[in-house]
Amino acid sequence: MIIERQIAGARPGLAVDLTRTGAEWWRGAVIYQIYPRSFRDLNGDGVGDLAGITAGLDHVASLGVDAIWLSPFFTSPMRDFGYDIADFCDVDPLFGTLADFDRLVARAHALKLKVVIDQVYSHTSDRHPWFAESRSSLRGAKADWYVWADPKPDGSPPNNWQSVFHGPAWTWDARRGQYYLHNFLPEQPDLNLHHPEVQAALLATARFWLDRGVDGFRVDAVNFFMCDPLLRDNPPAPDDGRPKTRPFDFQSHVRNQSHPAIPGFLERLRGVLDAYGDRFTVAEVGGENALAEMKDYTWGGRRLDSAYGFSFLYASELNPGVVREAVSAWAGGAGEGWPSWAFSNHDAPRAPSRFAQSEAELGPVARLASLLLFCLRGNAFLYQGEELGLPQGEVPFERLQDPEAIANWPATLGRDGARTPLPWRAAEPFAGFSTVEPWLPMDRRHPALAIDLQEADPGSMLHFTRRLLAFRRSRPGLLRGELRLLEAPAPVLAFERCGEGERLLCVFNLGRGAVAWTPPAGAWRLAFTTGAAGSLPHALEPLSGYVLTR
Repeated sequence: MIIERQIAGARPGLAVDLTRTGAEWWRGAVIYQIYPRSFRDLNGDGVGDLAGITAGLDHVASLGVDAIWLSPFFTSPMRDFGYDIADFCDVDPLFGTLADFDRLVARAHALKLKVVIDQVYSHTSDRHPWFAESRSSLRGAKADWYVWADPKPDGSPPNNWQSVFHGPAWTWDARRGQYYLHNFLPEQPDLNLHHPEVQAALLATARFWLDRGVDGFRVDAVNFFMCDPLLRDNPPAPDDGRPKTRPFDFQSHVRNQSHPAIPGFLERLRGVLDAYGDRFTVAEVGGENALAEMKDYTWGGRRLDSAYGFSFLYASELNPGVVREAVSAWAGGAGEGWPSWAFSNHDAPRAPSRFAQSEAELGPVARLASLLLFCLRGNAFLYQGEELGLPQGEVPFERLQDPEAIANWPATLGRDGARTPLPWRAAEPFAGFSTVEPWLPMDRRHPALAIDLQEADPGSMLHFTRRLLAFRRSRPGLLRGELRLLEAPAPVLAFERCGEGERLLCVFNLGRGAVAWTPPAGAWRLAFTTGAAGSLPHALEPLSGYVLTR
């Protein structure tokens, strides 16, 4: 067996722009998620804005990613920080204007970055004009655009459905004399997507943004698009041993979501996107039947292109079993969609803080998780700050903004700690994010991980991320190759990525002790590693990984 050290980067003579060739630019892409409120504030109000995103795109492009995904920036009362939309086709003044958005898209495209934006079709804000008209009359033009129901004879809600955040999924509306459904906050009434006019209005929304040059959509909460029209009760959830912190956790959600008509609407949406050429769609799907639904919503090339769930986002530890179960479900069979993976995002505590067992482990865990993420078969979502190895931000109770965190305190970590501002310049007030106190506090540990400090340190997580992405982009086997799991004793995870004439062996020690593990026989070369490679292949350092080629 021959082991050679190889520079972790592009192979000589091989173009490194593999993900942007052909019509399916998105297959194997790395997509950088931007949470607008917390990326960069240029107008000095403590909240990030579109101009700040545009100013920060050079940093994003320098990572070597293929696209950005913007969380909602639409007109909103901000009860759920943009996921309660009052106008699908405009920018909230907090973030700027449509002209600011157009400048953002133009700058991104100049930097060869695709632009993916959120589309939220399951609900609106209660301030949306559609809802104002719907609640005003039982017989108006939009009377049935939302899910309304009469009370039971005793005045209680029409069924037992519970909202995701807390409490019943029904709120009484005295103006209309009925209950309306909201799977999330009461300020987020559910649209009735069984109604053809509602579907048509949402497809018009999609065309509006496609006409402005966006390259795709991340489609929010897809399995909440339609409910059981008969409004039958949900059955109790089976006792699986996991803690139940919300009323929502006590039910199997077979009636309030996951209706079998959802794929039909997705096919209509796909028809709209196909008229614009090489556009990309990815579904967010959570819940007890997420895997089956992700497969259904991406099946056959006629629905959405890809989907991601919460296999890694909600995992409390990173172990071989978690990874093997997740990747085994996406083997690449006929008709199967393309998977996407995320280890951190705006809805889940940051991965280093979930997977590390001490402060000292945060750095090694961040590197290990990044290497694993970018070796998996599928698209990879990189959440802002992940390239810096940011841990979960600490937010005291009196500074919490997230309604879920406030309602369920202290049983859940909530989402605010993943949404704290991005640190740009360590020595400036608020680490260069803003000139005034940000909407969420800057974690005391984050300025030391600021972009400017990491730029000056070749051994930083930022430079590691750039080298890793350059390595991924240079390897067609990583971008689109097959994944084959290998037998290995826990805590070792090993798999091969094979395709387009190359074979890569990806090996990870997810444990806290050194492990002896010998690769299969062959003339292997060391291509990339998270740690010192001198001991390879005879031992794996704790919380480390490497990629071999032959």
